[in-house]
Amino acid sequence: MLSTALIAIDSTIIATAVPSIVKDIGGFTEFPWLFSVYLLAQAVSVPIYGKLNDLFGRKPVILWGIGLFLLGSILCGAAWSMLTLIIFRVVQGLGAGAIMPTTITIVGDLYSVRERAKVQGYVASVWGVSSVVGPTLGGVFSEWIDWRWIFFVNIPLCLLAGAMIMRRFQERMERGRPVIDYLGAALLTAGLTLVILGVLEGGQAWSWTSPVSLIVLGGGLILLVIFGFVERTAPAPVLPLWVFRRRLLVTSGQIAVGVGAILIGLSSYIPVFVQDVLGYGPLVGGFALAALTLGWPISASQAGKVYLRVGFRMCALIGTALTLIGTALLLLLGAGSSVWAVGGFCLIIGLGMGLTAAPTLIAAQSSVGWSERGVVTANNIFLRSLGSALGAAVFGAIANAIIGGDEVDPARLTTAVHRIFIGMVIVAVVMIGLAALVPRSADAITAEPAPEPAPDKSEADPVEPR
Repeated sequence: MLSTALIAIDSTIIATAVPSIVKDIGGFTEFPWLFSVYLLAQAVSVPIYGKLNDLFGRKPVILWGIGLFLLGSILCGAAWSMLTLIIFRVVQGLGAGAIMPTTITIVGDLYSVRERAKVQGYVASVWGVSSVVGPTLGGVFSEWIDWRWIFFVNIPLCLLAGAMIMRRFQERMERGRPVIDYLGAALLTAGLTLVILGVLEGGQAWSWTSPVSLIVLGGGLILLVIFGFVERTAPAPVLPLWVFRRRLLVTSGQIAVGVGAILIGLSSYIPVFVQDVLGYGPLVGGFALAALTLGWPISASQAGKVYLRVGFRMCALIGTALTLIGTALLLLLGAGSSVWAVGGFCLIIGLGMGLTAAPTLIAAQSSVGWSERGVVTANNIFLRSLGSALGAAVFGAIANAIIGGDEVDPARLTTAVHRIFIGMVIVAVVMIGLAALVPRSADAITAEPAPEPAPDKSEADPVEPR
């Protein structure tokens, strides 16, 4: 829970500080890179860390991630330009890439499907607290102190989380000779980097039909195709291709892409819309976004009861329907809208996300054994991060194409945000279709009998990680 707090707070605290950061060091047209490079580094590294989890165990991987996140936070707080801040965000992203899938994998290791329905509420509570603390701290630091403290605040959290993991988490595993897919990791990193670069800068640094655009995008796609062929023959592939051949894993992964795209779109542009169009300060913009990240854990904490009663498939259908309703309501926003309306619509989307993201991930985890759980969890988180990275690139390209400079005109910003909202509606419609494709066989997992309770808590044997 402490390790999850690092990612949860960081996901909301920076969004409210963007106007203050731009005012201090400039670079409005580059600010989408603060999100995209962070998410790209996270997306690329997650599959690698998932494999390392199975090779070396969960504990060393999560400690490495916390240390890297700590280093990145210190560097970001000391950044002197938008370029250096973007570079240091990569370091943070590489740390987050280790933390997020490892914490989720640990929960999957320790608890059964029925037990996870309760534990999920504990973990979701971290996101609930962070949804209030993150935007509040971001608004307070950027408005009354200094935006750099949105990164320095991570220092004590990292030290506390690392100390608790070191002292309290014990695991036993047999370590064999590790085989690491260096070629696959390099091809995946290079291919995704080129694709995201091409999407983000297309229409800005160069035209979409220019030779540079074709080389960057084409080169990235070619590298990803080569990566696919390499993974087919690799003895220990960094991203096994069988995860893309199982229907449940494919549908849950594609839903994760949509979740990531909608989440980054809201996190990036709701605070900017509230501040630059509606005329509120960073603190109010943060609270509007907090409605999204507050609704998510509220519904996620109850999702266990829902999927145990109606199954994973119906739970995902309910969640994606709420997400579609919320994104469609965003189209009603304009210059005269109330900030309460913004928060209310974000709350509906958050409630839908909570009933979609966690249940589909748990269904995927529960369909495999321990030796495959790290890879499956990492693949789902990887696809969500990939969706966020692509969403940041596409939405950023839309905004930059309409706004066209560092000077923000409220009318143009309103138009740009509405175009982004339309994109989110389309993504939500696709997510409903994917939820309908979740195999009914996944619901058989929820029918497993509840474990018998120990006769006496004080006499029960302690549960040790496998």
